This record gives sequence, C-alpha cells and structure tokens, in this order.
Amino acid sequence: MSDVKLPEVKPIDPRTRMVARAARDITPGMVVNLGIGLPTKVINHLPADLPVCLHTENGMTGIGPTLPYEKADRNLIDAGGAYVSPVSGSAYFDSVVSFALVRSGRLDLTMLGAFEVAQNGDLANWKIPGKFSPGAGGAIELAQKARRVVVMTTHTDRKGNPKLLERCSLPLTAERAVDRIFTDMAVIDVTPEGFALRELAEGVSVTEVIAATGAKLILPDTDIPTF
Repeated sequence: MSDVKLPEVKPIDPRTRMVARAARDITPGMVVNLGIGLPTKVINHLPADLPVCLHTENGMTGIGPTLPYEKADRNLIDAGGAYVSPVSGSAYFDSVVSFALVRSGRLDLTMLGAFEVAQNGDLANWKIPGKFSPGAGGAIELAQKARRVVVMTTHTDRKGNPKLLERCSLPLTAERAVDRIFTDMAVIDVTPEGFALRELAEGVSVTEVIAATGAKLILPDTDIPTF
C-alpha cells in the first residue's frame, strides 16, 4: 500500500457557501450596496472582471476586494470597517452624496443582514431590546429605496429560534421590503403568498428547513436545486 497521504479536503463552511451563492445574484451592470456583516464578504466571491459598481454608504463607489491590514490603504474602509481596495473609476464623496444616491433609487440591489424577516417582507435588523445598538444606520433607507432587497442571515439564532417568521417581534427597519433571503440552509423568496423555497444548501433536507422556519413554507412542484 502507498504511504502517500492525500491532502485533507475541508468541508465548505455553511456561511461561506451562503455568501458565495448570494454573489451569483449580482449581474453585470448592477449598482449594488453591500451592508454590514455577511454581505460585505460577498465582494470576495465576485469575478474580478465582473462589470458592477459596488457602493458603500460611508462614501465610496467602485470597490475592490478586501485587503489585510499590512497591504491596506488605511483611509479606505467599507461601512463595516473592513479595508477595501479601489478599482478603475472608484469615486469618493461625503455621506450627503452617498445617501442622495440611495434616496434617488439608483441602487439596483442592496444586500443586508437581519435579525428577523416576516413572511410579508418586513425587515428587523437594527435593534434587539436590552442590547446596545449604535442606531438604525443606513439600512432604513437602503431597504426602502433600493430596487431589490435581499437578506443574508443564518436561518436560526444562536438559541435555535427561527429568524423567518409570520410576524417580526423586534422593532422594524422597513415594512414589506425584502424580496429574497439567503440563509445557511436555503434560498427563499418573499411572495404575495408568503415564503417560497427556491434552493437548498447541499446536505440540507426540506424537512430540516421547514422545522427551522417560523412560518408556512411554500414548496415547489419540481425538484429543488442545491447550492
């Protein structure tokens, strides 16, 4: 028998899988805002030659991959404080101009984190009562003004409670705003009839998603693709 040891193949982290899948919803020509948290990681899963314009509400359009501290320009950060790199055509401006872009409806897509999402698209992502919050931030206007709003979040909280609910119990960021939800278990669309299951994470069953969802889940009539 050979003594050669094959390299260990590490399983893909569910959150990394989710982020990579969400990146595939960004198409050429889009102007996209990546919110604080998981959405900021999407940038590292986009092809380098993909013609998109990434926006961060603290004052920059045209954003390249995040950089380690030793390679970064310390003046260039995204809204979450990560060091980012410029690309050809990058622009810098103050928050007044940044939010003028948001309020005027120029964002094709915004990707946001969430504490809870209701089956009608209500979004709660800024405040958990009893815990410190720096404020609602730009998410209120991003959720209201972007042409399409998607959420990236774990399917349940740290205690195993569903984040996808019939009604949000936490203070709302925006009403009826969310179009699509990416979780570590599934891709789910918000439809007039409620949550509709579109895709499953590899290794996750429909039964598991139903059990982890706090509202009715509409299932497709055909085989469900995986990501």
